[in-house]
Amino acid sequence: MVCSGQSIERVYGCKLCIGPCTTRGEGFYYDAHYKDLTLNDTHFGLIDKQAKKAVAEKQPFERIEVSRAEALEVFAENEFKVEIINELPEDKTITVYRCGPLVDLCRGPHIPNTSFVKAFACLKASASYWRGKADRESLQRVYGISFPDSKRLKEYQHMIEEAKKRDHRLLGQSQKLFFFHPLSPGSCFFLPNGAIIYNKLMDFLRKEYRERGYQEVLSPNIYNMQLWETSGHAANYKDNMFVFEIEKQEFGLKPMNCPGHCLMFGHEVRSYRELPLRMADFGVLHRNELSGALTGLTRVRRFQQDDAHIFCTESQIKDEVRSCLEFIDYVYKIFGFEYELELSTRPEKYLGDIETWNKAEQQLTEALNEFGKPWKINEADGAFYGPKIDIGVFDALKRKFQCATLQLDFQLPLRFKLTYSAEDEAKLERPVMIHRAILGSVERMFAILLEHYNGKWPLWLSPRQAIVCCVSANSLTYAKEVHAQIRAAGFHVDIDMTDRTIQKKVREAQLAQFNYILVVGAKEAESGKVSLRVRDRADLSTENIADVIARFNDEVASFQ
Repeated sequence: MVCSGQSIERVYGCKLCIGPCTTRGEGFYYDAHYKDLTLNDTHFGLIDKQAKKAVAEKQPFERIEVSRAEALEVFAENEFKVEIINELPEDKTITVYRCGPLVDLCRGPHIPNTSFVKAFACLKASASYWRGKADRESLQRVYGISFPDSKRLKEYQHMIEEAKKRDHRLLGQSQKLFFFHPLSPGSCFFLPNGAIIYNKLMDFLRKEYRERGYQEVLSPNIYNMQLWETSGHAANYKDNMFVFEIEKQEFGLKPMNCPGHCLMFGHEVRSYRELPLRMADFGVLHRNELSGALTGLTRVRRFQQDDAHIFCTESQIKDEVRSCLEFIDYVYKIFGFEYELELSTRPEKYLGDIETWNKAEQQLTEALNEFGKPWKINEADGAFYGPKIDIGVFDALKRKFQCATLQLDFQLPLRFKLTYSAEDEAKLERPVMIHRAILGSVERMFAILLEHYNGKWPLWLSPRQAIVCCVSANSLTYAKEVHAQIRAAGFHVDIDMTDRTIQKKVREAQLAQFNYILVVGAKEAESGKVSLRVRDRADLSTENIADVIARFNDEVASFQ
């Protein structure tokens, strides 16, 4: 990213703003303020050329600690850097890095010199806002990536081209699944076919909940801010909430379900016999994401989660965690995902006592070992309220996403004074709370699956499971009978009654990604059968309608 920043500063004389790694760890970007220039792909050649020059010069990275006054003097002509410096805590050590002609604010560390960058490329340019806020200065963002060899860069560039073809925003539009409107930014409108997929994902989990001992609950969307003060979110998360006034009192739309579930647990006197208590909630959540951060379905303001909170005893942690891991494994296998596991342990700043943390980490370790999948330790990266297991999922293009979450929480039960009566009923114990999600945001998982399948939904999830195409008007009556029978069997089936040729009907059905195409003509009407074509195959088979329905049922059952 230093090569990128140095290049755009030297070539275009811009004011550099920030240049972090991307959140998914795939490359980096640099935001900068340009006077009279709009960057696009045509500018990348000069940037690449300048970056290669910096690499050839083997420019060393020099770390320099500076005082606040020195930093302000160095960056006096860059109001963006000045703003960052002025917001740093008084006791914060300020470091800059020098690399060739570039001097920039940076925490580091860095590679020894620029020669370690063997392959570099600009990926794209886009508009952005300073601090991601639409009322601040307009900036331009250049995305880039580097690798230690050119082979890996070429492989990555090929993956990027494939990803562009699979962009969920384009597929969602072409398949008429959803859209966004400026009158409700960050909130998706799911069209009928999109709603079918969305609801099937939730119905799939509801079926599993019933078998795995979860109880689905419904909780309010709006709470008095007293709730968020008790939970601690008012102090740490209020800027990300939608807050408003009702009868001179402050209320907020919920950004997560956990505090509401604490109220539900504390609503009645609880006994150890009720534990573990597994509450599941698909409640609508709202988070006040910056407008510049909104990205299709992957970053929205209104969404739902397959959220669950398990209240259990300390001795039940291991079994509950292992059960959650098995649940995650079952779901991800059905989707065709590979995944990796990491145990994130006690951070430097934590709440609670070390003994409790050690016990919890030990139980998570035992649960992971008994689960039998490879896992790694992510030292000191747990949440301040408890250790967690991070699950990274890989799609068909080997891109990594964070979807599922599994976190232990000792603090919310303490903050809400939650208790249950122990076997000695005179004694009250405090439960442990496990935060658990598998899909995570249903909207985000929708986008990941759409790109993972490249729009070719498996039959059980597909909103276009079959279409009946009649050869001519003479077979239309029979086509309607076939359509009615397939629909009565519970499948999403359309019928093409237009006067186009059968070749055009079949071609359009294939482009629309119908799983099955049922062709009927005079011969099929006479025999009471259909000519069946599978989405990605050219061959036809002639089958009875009952056999077609049985085939569909078997295929759906094989995925669940």
